[in-house]
Amino acid sequence: MKRIVILGSTGSIGTNTLDIISKFTEKFQAVGLTANGNVDKLEEQVRTFSPAVVAMADRAAAERLRARCKGLKTTILSGTDGLRQTATLAEADLVISAIVGGAGLVPTLAAITAGKFVALANKEPMVMAGRLMQEEARKRGVRIFPVDSEHSALFQSMEGHRVEDIRRLILTASGGPLWNLTKEQLRDVTVEQALKHPNWKMGDKITIDSATLMNKGLEVVEARWLFDIPASKIEVVVHRESIIHSLVEYADRSVIAQLGLPDMRTPIAYAMNYPERIPLDLPSLNLAQIGTLTFFNPDHDRFPCLTLGYDALRIGGTMPAAMNAANEVAVQAFLDRRIGFLGIAESIRRTMDAHKPVEVSTVEDALHTDAWARAKAGDVVNSLSAPAR
Repeated sequence: MKRIVILGSTGSIGTNTLDIISKFTEKFQAVGLTANGNVDKLEEQVRTFSPAVVAMADRAAAERLRARCKGLKTTILSGTDGLRQTATLAEADLVISAIVGGAGLVPTLAAITAGKFVALANKEPMVMAGRLMQEEARKRGVRIFPVDSEHSALFQSMEGHRVEDIRRLILTASGGPLWNLTKEQLRDVTVEQALKHPNWKMGDKITIDSATLMNKGLEVVEARWLFDIPASKIEVVVHRESIIHSLVEYADRSVIAQLGLPDMRTPIAYAMNYPERIPLDLPSLNLAQIGTLTFFNPDHDRFPCLTLGYDALRIGGTMPAAMNAANEVAVQAFLDRRIGFLGIAESIRRTMDAHKPVEVSTVEDALHTDAWARAKAGDVVNSLSAPAR
């Protein structure tokens, strides 16, 4: 029996993880859950899975949950300390890190420091402090399993092969819902258009990241630290069908890829039960029915966020943390209809231009940069959304 903590249990990754747990109760048990402020969903999960501990980042939401769950055996914690305590539960064997955005850094790093194996679904902690996380993991003898479909595909395609034989990592991108639009059309894109992903069902933030290609920019940074591969060996190709999830090319020019229908339960289950696979009740891939797989080079002019990801990785230090924070602020501003779609990349670029990076020697370096970049990006957003005079 593997005992699981899920950081971000009410989101897409969290609910899919609990779906797997509910179908394989002889293999997995949910012992800890965390959420931000979704009281209704977390209460439902508490009553269904009876975890020992849950935590809510929002303290007021935690109070409401305590009132609703009065009489139940589950301990309810709150705030950053509550997230950290849940992430480091003594009885936990694996921590699924699925908190959206940079908020996942502190509890994820706490889990690693406590010697917990981690299945990493949110890329932002690795973007903000990848070197630090990997150094801590090596020190504690901890493994970090990728859950992102692309990084899981790379991980699976590298199994049984020598790292020194790798020539390229090739991340695939769906291109999102706006791939065929001109730059002029992108200027007038609505929130509703940007949220209509053609292949994946995801949360709002990651769906917008897919539409801007920032998702790939973040994934390039994450891949560099997950697999210790330099940026010069990491490429991106647009693959509209989302069947090939990523590829690895080796020195002999052999290319190994991982394929499957777009369903996050596959990479989640692989990370949960590694190295064994479990039989999921999902449709099989029918290549004859699909017929054609297409590939395109990414358009850096129409989607500059991918270039910003490479730039942040090249500059190094705290620049990726600044980029990530600016992106979170800009995406929320777009979702709130305060700036246009093209304003997302512009906000990130201006924030990065203003940032003076330093090395990430401690988690405080990353957190200080995160706070600075959020404030700076907020100022940029305000300037972009201000009416013309």
